[in-house]
Amino acid sequence: MRIVIALGGNAILQRGEPLECEIQRRNIRKAASAIARIARHHQVILTHGNGPQVGLLALMNDAYKGVSPYPLDALGAQTQGMIGFMFEQELRNQMPGHNICTVSTQTLVNRNDPAFGDPDKFVGPVYNREQADELLKAHEDWTIKADGQYFRRVVASPLPEEILELSSLQHLISDEGITVICGGGGGVPVTRADDGLLQNVEAVIDKDRSSRLLAEGLKADAYLILTDVPAVATNFGHPDSKNIRCATPEAMDQFDFASGSMGPKVESVVEFVRNGGKMAAIGSLDQAAEILTSDSGTVIRPDVAGGISYYE
Repeated sequence: MRIVIALGGNAILQRGEPLECEIQRRNIRKAASAIARIARHHQVILTHGNGPQVGLLALMNDAYKGVSPYPLDALGAQTQGMIGFMFEQELRNQMPGHNICTVSTQTLVNRNDPAFGDPDKFVGPVYNREQADELLKAHEDWTIKADGQYFRRVVASPLPEEILELSSLQHLISDEGITVICGGGGGVPVTRADDGLLQNVEAVIDKDRSSRLLAEGLKADAYLILTDVPAVATNFGHPDSKNIRCATPEAMDQFDFASGSMGPKVESVVEFVRNGGKMAAIGSLDQAAEILTSDSGTVIRPDVAGGISYYE
């Protein structure tokens, strides 16, 4: 099968972990081991988040006063190279002789997207209340929102409209023996001016939404979102919550998921199946192979008996 795997940022850097390079390498090594279990038998197109990394680069960028700060789109491009290189190296170590290629990608967005007026995409490290208040005093143009028991900076996350390198990727994956790493951080966001020329824009695109667009464009058989939760919960954090095992896109419409976290993930897998995909799923990275066989995670299919089923 051809499978698009979108790897959550928490698989690269666990919540609360310091943004150390060696810690990210260690986590990527573990993630590569799980992904290799699938890539040995199927064609994998791997995408990944970059929220913590692009936030760290923004802080480092801001600390040096010798030049003007680089915009978020440029920092996003840097994270594509950094994370892509680490994943490619670890996957090569896991699968000697396997062809692996990292591709930098750009994602077209609408410059009038309302997201620019209501930022909600988390980037960078987590802070306590006191740290968040100090940062807001130092950065008047920042927006900070609650992320669980912590606080994090949020930036605009416009909807992806087109993967500009799609035709090149289609050509590349015509060789079924190649594993491709692309779409890092949702792709570098760009807009098109009235004269047709591309322009950079300061934003971070939701990688699950852009990965869904990529999966559809590459005619993938399956689309997996691997993160740090075992399955999608109906009412996360509440006593009556249940973990969903399998469901149709229509059955998922009855639930309301948080816009800043699980919402875009559920929306992405549901739309992939609704638009003709065979199956999509959300689940834990360490159960990647089991998710593919519907033995773990939350699986979305067009045909599920009764519309929905739950884990006991």
